Amino acid sequence: MPEPKSEAEVARFAQRLALHTWTLESTPFPAVLRVAREAGWNAVEIRRSDVLLAYKAGHTRDAVIAMIREAGIPVAVTGTEYGLLFAEGAERERLLAVLDETCVIAKAVGCGMIMTATGQAAGSLGTAVANMRAAADVVAGHGLRIAYEYSSAHQSMNTLAIAQELHARVAHPAFGLLLDTYHLERSGSGGRGFAAVPAEHIFAVQYSDVPATAPPGMLRPTDRLTPGKGCVRWAEVFALLAEKSYQGHLSYEAPNPELWARPAEEAAREGVEATRALLRA
Repeated sequence: MPEPKSEAEVARFAQRLALHTWTLESTPFPAVLRVAREAGWNAVEIRRSDVLLAYKAGHTRDAVIAMIREAGIPVAVTGTEYGLLFAEGAERERLLAVLDETCVIAKAVGCGMIMTATGQAAGSLGTAVANMRAAADVVAGHGLRIAYEYSSAHQSMNTLAIAQELHARVAHPAFGLLLDTYHLERSGSGGRGFAAVPAEHIFAVQYSDVPATAPPGMLRPTDRLTPGKGCVRWAEVFALLAEKSYQGHLSYEAPNPELWARPAEEAAREGVEATRALLRA
């Protein structure tokens, strides 16, 4: 009997696993790329802060692009600077220019997906819609797409429902959603809680586990855990993504001081091995 489609899709996720650089925050950017490749990750997700640190170290944009290319590991997603959602005036224009440069770098390294998140500021949904539509225009001009991630900790953009409303009002083919298992679980949409999101709206996925109880002294959002060590219902999450025929990468974003204190190679290997074990199960 042939393997059911959803099971086959889940199995294929094991070949589309990306390491988010925040997971190895204490490791210099060039080393993260090497560690990810050697630990067995299929790709990486890089941040704007990685690029800025390289600039601060004296590297040019072309040198950063060469560094990423030479690392020998694909880039699944490239993050742009947060804050554009509610920015106005000169700050809005600055962040759109940063987004444009992010697209140049992403395209040069073969990455087709940009991501953005809310940041710390607040504002009106109308401003967010206008700004994300402008962002989508910039990204589409490079032949790329952009995924928006809501945060369970933000004062207003903190649920899947509001992210879906934003997506509906932006109504741009280059604009989609980034779903993060951490924020889904924290905001009451864990497990199969994103079942109503159309498959074509899911542009990217990040994942980590969530502690069932608050760890002593650990602050959100840097309390994320290796898959299987918390309360995320992985079988439900993976099965639903498979049912939706999700074709992108799964990006492991697990910032946690305890992981940062361990050898980078060990933390990276533990993450990929734990994920593949859950996928096999």
